[in-house]
Amino acid sequence: MRRSNYTLLYIYIGLLGVFLTCLSCDRETVYSRYQHVSITGWEKNDAISYEIAPLKENGTFQKSVGIRISNDFPFMGITLIIDQTVFPAMESRSDTLSCNLIDKEGNAIGQGITLFQYNFPIDTITLHKGDSLSIRIHHDMKREILPGVADIGITLTKQ
Repeated sequence: MRRSNYTLLYIYIGLLGVFLTCLSCDRETVYSRYQHVSITGWEKNDAISYEIAPLKENGTFQKSVGIRISNDFPFMGITLIIDQTVFPAMESRSDTLSCNLIDKEGNAIGQGITLFQYNFPIDTITLHKGDSLSIRIHHDMKREILPGVADIGITLTKQ
């Protein structure tokens, strides 16, 4: 498949995600962003960073991570290290998230055809008006370079 076809596929998947999110809007999405991972593979030390701007109101928020993988992904799951810092309090936390992607029969658990979309809740967090959040994600797999990961995303929704 040519690179332009992949670009169109990513756009269609992104639009589908936005459409499905709008259909299920009983919560307020405060932040949602995906970042593309290098086509040559996701290096273990290559952290993906997200900067969430200061919030406009207090609340309890659900954090979740989204993963898009291709058929080139060689494992049944992925382990992610998620480091976060809340500003201005400078409260830091690190979580390890183990994500099952393939069932015991070898079928993708996620939704998709050539790229499979997965969403995993991380935790809930109480934030105050003016707080901002910095999140960094890297994988913790045995391989130094992990093929088949297309995108990693973070979503923050108000509960």
